[in-house]
Amino acid sequence: MVPSPGATSLSPPLAQPRSVAVSALVLLSSLFFIWGFVTVLNDILIPHLKAVFELSYGQVLLIQFVFYTAYFVTSLPWSRFIERVGYRRALVVGLVVMAAGALGFLPSASFTSFPLFLTSLFVLASGIALLQVAANPYVAVMGPAESAPARLNLVQAFNSFGTVVAPIFGGLLILSTSVSGVDAAQSVLTAEQRIADAQSVKLPYLFIVAVLITLAIAVSRFRLPDIDVTAHRRAKASGVGGSIWRHRNLVFGVPAIFIYLIAEIGIGSTLVNYISLPEIGAMSHADASYCLTLFWLGAMLGRFGGSFLMRWISAERLLAAVSIGAFVLTTTSIFSSGHLAMWTLILVGLCHSIMFPTIFTLGIRGLGPLTEKGAGLLIMAIAGGALSALQGVIADYAGLQWSYLLPAACYVYVLFYAVWGSRVPAEVAEPDEVLAQN
Repeated sequence: MVPSPGATSLSPPLAQPRSVAVSALVLLSSLFFIWGFVTVLNDILIPHLKAVFELSYGQVLLIQFVFYTAYFVTSLPWSRFIERVGYRRALVVGLVVMAAGALGFLPSASFTSFPLFLTSLFVLASGIALLQVAANPYVAVMGPAESAPARLNLVQAFNSFGTVVAPIFGGLLILSTSVSGVDAAQSVLTAEQRIADAQSVKLPYLFIVAVLITLAIAVSRFRLPDIDVTAHRRAKASGVGGSIWRHRNLVFGVPAIFIYLIAEIGIGSTLVNYISLPEIGAMSHADASYCLTLFWLGAMLGRFGGSFLMRWISAERLLAAVSIGAFVLTTTSIFSSGHLAMWTLILVGLCHSIMFPTIFTLGIRGLGPLTEKGAGLLIMAIAGGALSALQGVIADYAGLQWSYLLPAACYVYVLFYAVWGSRVPAEVAEPDEVLAQN
C-alpha cells in the first residue's frame, strides 16, 4: 500500500534495501530542488514585473502575497488529500499542478496582464504546497529521530541549490533579455517595450513545465519506501499523544515558521532592487541578480555546513547563533551604505540557511501520532511569506533600506524560539515510546 503522510508521522519506513532508501532520498532531493528553484524565481519576477507594469513596491509584492497565501489556503486540504490518495500519487499531482501554474505564464505574458500572472502564481504555489506537506515530514522520519534535523537540513541544501541556480537562470533568460533588466538608469518603458519585456518569461517557464512533467513521470514509476499505516491509525483511534496544544515546541514553532518566512521572503524579494540603488550598489537589475545568487548560495552552503555541525552542536544552539547573526547583519545594513550595506545583507542568506528545516524538525519533535497534523500546521505557516508584502508598504513610505527593520524584528522571535519555545515539556510523554509498549 502507498503510504499516507499520516503514516510518516509515527515510524520509520518498513525494512527496505539500503539502495532503495538512498534512491528515494535522491528523488526527494530533486523535488526539494525544483520547488526551491521555482519559488526563488519570484525574486527575479518582482523587479521585472515592477518595471513592466510600473508598480510600487507594495503592489509588486502582491506576487509574494498571492504565492504564500496559497500555502495558507491549501495546506490542510492537501493533508487530507494525501491521506486519501497516498504519498506517491500526491507527489505526482503536486508536480502536475505546478506545471499547470507555470503554463499559465504564457497567456499572462501574451495578454500582458498582472492579474493573470498572480492567478498563475497561486496555482503554481498550490502545487508546491502539496509537495511540501508530503515531503518534509516524510524525510524527517526516514531515519532516527535524533538525526532528523541534520537529515532535513541535508535535503533542504538541495532546495537551496535550486535557489542558487534560479537567479542565474532568471537573470540570463528574463532580465538580460529585457530592456528594463539591462537599464541601470531604470528608465520608464514605452508601451512597446513593456509588451516586449512581458514576453521574456515565456521560454523560461516553458522549460520549467517540461522539467515538472518529466519529474512527475519519474515519481509515478518509482517505488518509494513504505511507511507503516496501521500504527498511525491505531494511535489516532486510541487517542495516544493527547492534545496537540500540549506540545509547546509546536505551539511556538508555527509562529516561528510564519515569522521567519516574512524575513526570508522580504529580503529575497527586494534584494535586486536594493542592490540597484545608487547609494548601495548602483547596478542594473541583470547585474544585481548575480548578487541574489550569492545570497542563496550562502543559504545552500550553510545548510550543508549546518547538517555537519549538528553532529556536535545541538539544533537549538545553532538556531540561536544564526538568529543573532542575522539580526546583527541586517541592522548593520540598515545603518550603513555602499558595499558594506550590500554585503552585510547578502551574508544574511548564510544565517537563513538552517532556520526553516531546524524550526520544522524541532516543531514536530515528540509529536508521534500527532506529527501529521503538526506538520500540516507548520507547512501552512509558510503563508507568513505573504506578509512580506508589508515590507513593500514600509518601503513605499519610509524607503527600502528602512523596510529591513521588519526582518530584523523577526529574528528576535526566532531567537526566543531557539532558547525557550522549542523545548519539549517534560510532562508531555513521548508518543512513540508509548506506542512501542503497546
